[in-house]
Amino acid sequence: MLPQEFLNRMEQMLGAEYPAFLESYEKEKQQSLRINPMKGETEQIKKQLPFSLSPVPWESHGFFYGREDAPGRHPYHEAGVYYIQEPSAMAPVSYLMSDVCEGISGEVHGYSERILDLCAAPGGKSTQIAGAMYEAYQKGNWQDRGILISNEINPSRAKILSENIERMGISNAVVINETPWRLTELFENYFTRILVDAPCSGEGMFRKNEEACGEWSPENVRLCADRQDEILDCAASMLAPGGKLVYSTCTFAPAENEGSVTRFLSRHPEFCVEQVTLAEGMSQGVPEWAYFDGAGQREQENQGALCSYQLLEPAEELRKTIRLFPHKIDGEGHYLAVLKREGSIPCGYQGYYTNGIEKGIPEKEKRMPGKGCLEFYEFAKEALKTDWLQKQEEESLYLRFGEQLYFAPKEMPGVKGLKVLRPGLHLGTIKKNRFEPSHALALALKPEDVVHNMNFPAEDSRIRNYLTGATFPAEGEKGWYLISADGFSIGWGKLAGGVMKNHYPKGLRKC
Repeated sequence: MLPQEFLNRMEQMLGAEYPAFLESYEKEKQQSLRINPMKGETEQIKKQLPFSLSPVPWESHGFFYGREDAPGRHPYHEAGVYYIQEPSAMAPVSYLMSDVCEGISGEVHGYSERILDLCAAPGGKSTQIAGAMYEAYQKGNWQDRGILISNEINPSRAKILSENIERMGISNAVVINETPWRLTELFENYFTRILVDAPCSGEGMFRKNEEACGEWSPENVRLCADRQDEILDCAASMLAPGGKLVYSTCTFAPAENEGSVTRFLSRHPEFCVEQVTLAEGMSQGVPEWAYFDGAGQREQENQGALCSYQLLEPAEELRKTIRLFPHKIDGEGHYLAVLKREGSIPCGYQGYYTNGIEKGIPEKEKRMPGKGCLEFYEFAKEALKTDWLQKQEEESLYLRFGEQLYFAPKEMPGVKGLKVLRPGLHLGTIKKNRFEPSHALALALKPEDVVHNMNFPAEDSRIRNYLTGATFPAEGEKGWYLISADGFSIGWGKLAGGVMKNHYPKGLRKC
């Protein structure tokens, strides 16, 4: 089933390792999940999970699970307790956020972290970034929560991205649907960290996705490489001096890996490849592969078909980049490079953004009916603990779009002119002088944050029935209740007349 030209090139690249590489396609793919640190301590959650878990070496919250396990069907999945993610796909963010992931503490940042995930759907890497940001703030390494901009160019994939941001209970992410070129018109030297998990030929996923085999060709490899050059140039213009850029693909093609990094460094001498520690089984990048085209020929032999830059000697620093091969690690094929821009980020650094900072609802209008968020305040008085609301108001600003109300990160870039799917945490909808809380708010809360919580064991039939949209009998004060499974919030219910009315979203209900 594998394309012959692909196999020829891999044999040329791997030499004596080629038989082991081929044999890896006969093995079953590895399955893993990543625990969400926003839901609690990883070790404690791990003890609660009814799965056979073993650690992913390069991600402290990542775990392989057994083939008999079905984490996608468990209520914990709907509660955002974990994200099911291919193990190799966890590596790029681990290196982007290495100072957080490795638990390094130092002086508190004198600037706000602004992070861009440029090609973010379906959301695995964005939710991983958000978890690391949360940890950094909780540890006191950062002065505030920071801002995460998660962008996806494809509208339908951007919607999936937004749904995953919601499920994981993330409150400081702005989900947008723009092209990289549009973003460069607005942001200049703005972001402190950028992830470019670039669209690629997908060779590393052949074992996992047979359709990718049918779509493969040397010509498509070249097209992907050209597109990656453009995307990387956009990212470079948006990164602050001293900032970190991680480039990653899920392909073996050198033209899209060592080749892309070589071309980038030739265009951007202000960047260098950062030295990082490889986890067990990872391999170094290979400078000699830098000018291989899709079929394994050197570009000189191909009349420069890939692109029209001067062929330079491959940089030795390409050995600092990382390859993940399925015959060496438990995971699919991946490549990544940690790129550092020269300079340093000064205290109070802001960067430049054309639209300026989002202002939010003015203080004098907040308690005005029909204009501010008076209805939300009335709901909060009955349903939310004062401490939670005060903390959120210190770190956020209110945004209102028609009937929809949001908590957006403070100092969030202005959203005018941007295709925004989620400008922060969706609080809910203002309807005819009443407020209906959103599912996103429920997933961002913990039982201790609310006045009324109804908790059941995850295997309780009432939780299973709740996820189908069913009501159930209950006793207590009337009003809004956070429904939780083993202490993990899963949605809203409203108690009246001894019946808990179900407010689990219809689009998410299980059959």
